[in-house]
Amino acid sequence: MADEDDFHIEVADAGSALVIPCEAGQIKKGGYMMIKGNPCKVLQISVSKTGKHGHAKCNFVATDIFTGKKYEDMIPSTHGTTVPLVKKTEWELIDIEGDELTLMDEGGVQKTDLNLPTYPDDLADEIRNAWNGGENSVMVTVQTAVGIEQIIGYKKENTKE
Repeated sequence: MADEDDFHIEVADAGSALVIPCEAGQIKKGGYMMIKGNPCKVLQISVSKTGKHGHAKCNFVATDIFTGKKYEDMIPSTHGTTVPLVKKTEWELIDIEGDELTLMDEGGVQKTDLNLPTYPDDLADEIRNAWNGGENSVMVTVQTAVGIEQIIGYKKENTKE
């Protein structure tokens, strides 16, 4: 009989995947896909006719959802590719210290591991100005995909009086 101390579980997450497999022909404009290891939002799709080798090819033009960099990829429509699981959440801005943010969700859970965004270039300054040293209530939108978290937008709430 085995000892109860023989094993050790090191993973504490639900074991969910960061990407899911998908046939290239199923990806639509406005959807997400991985190109060269980067999570991208598809801007344009063009499909070429089947050639002498028998596969229609999908030509994707997409932008990285975190950096805005443009990527192109060509994949036969029946071949598989991967789609990142993208999640967006709303957080209330509590404090800005340097470039580091303190955020809080609706349940009161605080998050201190995010910095002001570097893309788009002026978004960090807009958030800082909207927050105005704590004079205003600001809600930020955090996008998460493939283990990366980044602020992608904000909403200025009613002014505190």
